[in-house]
Amino acid sequence: MQRCFDLAIKSLGYTYPNPLVGCVIVNDERIISEGWHKKAGKNHAEVIAIKKIKEKKELEKSTLYVNLEPCNHKGKTPPCTDLIIKSGIKNVVIGCLDPNIRVNGKGVEKLKKNGINVTVGVCEHQAKDLNKRFFCFHEKKRPYITLKWAESKDGFIGPIKKNNNKGKVNYLTKMKNQILVHKWRKEEESILIGVQTLIDDNPKLTNRHTKGRSPIKIIFDPNDRANKNSDLFKSNNLLHITNKKLKIKKNNDKNIFLKKALKFLYNYQISSILVEGGSFTIQEFIDQKIFDEIRIFQTRKKLNFGTRAPKLGENNQGKKIKIYNS
Repeated sequence: MQRCFDLAIKSLGYTYPNPLVGCVIVNDERIISEGWHKKAGKNHAEVIAIKKIKEKKELEKSTLYVNLEPCNHKGKTPPCTDLIIKSGIKNVVIGCLDPNIRVNGKGVEKLKKNGINVTVGVCEHQAKDLNKRFFCFHEKKRPYITLKWAESKDGFIGPIKKNNNKGKVNYLTKMKNQILVHKWRKEEESILIGVQTLIDDNPKLTNRHTKGRSPIKIIFDPNDRANKNSDLFKSNNLLHITNKKLKIKKNNDKNIFLKKALKFLYNYQISSILVEGGSFTIQEFIDQKIFDEIRIFQTRKKLNFGTRAPKLGENNQGKKIKIYNS
């Protein structure tokens, strides 16, 4: 099962909206084939592993290991359960059930009905954690949300913006940390900022320091204040979210925009968001307790004045909060 995890994680950032899945086929305590899902629309891990086997009779005495329940419905690819049954495999070991309502237990049921011995729940906690974004999307009906910021030693995230530093990003972190952040960008499906960050910094929000994809870009801009000549509006993967787009006529409730925006992004099939917005935007997520992880870079630099860093608040049980020294 650990080998399934190791294979699956290779595609982190590339399978959205699909989960990360690795598959290993074992015969006589020896791995004879393996595969992993590489991209949505491409073959699933089980299909890749089974098709690699030239001597199909080997499969009759083999055990298939997979970290997530095999699908039993037709999407962009045929059901994995059909191929497993057809292959003659008699034993299947699964990390955890698929939370997708179209699958959830139905794949296991179909395998069992066709005489296959199925074991579920092997390394279940690790299997669910591997696909934490996928589980959040299907169980909480929203994207998996990671909040990230860097703060000075005296508690500021950046200097006050004036004419001479407008449109420029002021980095508090070292280059090694900036490279790490760009690695995170390629792993998450999208990246989000508030409109004030767009106005102040004119960021690109791309992955420039590591090899791989750049995320979908999202701007929260309730009152449509964005400068359409900003760099982000030259991108072909931008979601500019305003009150008008969300059909909010009069915003008396400060919480309504975030809730409606996340529902919009869920319906848009966005599975995960890295929030790199300013203090106001991040604080909205914290205050409404709508987030899953927080990553904070604490630096030795002092700014003396500027924009205050977000405040964590209380009762963050179950949330992953990690501090990085920079």
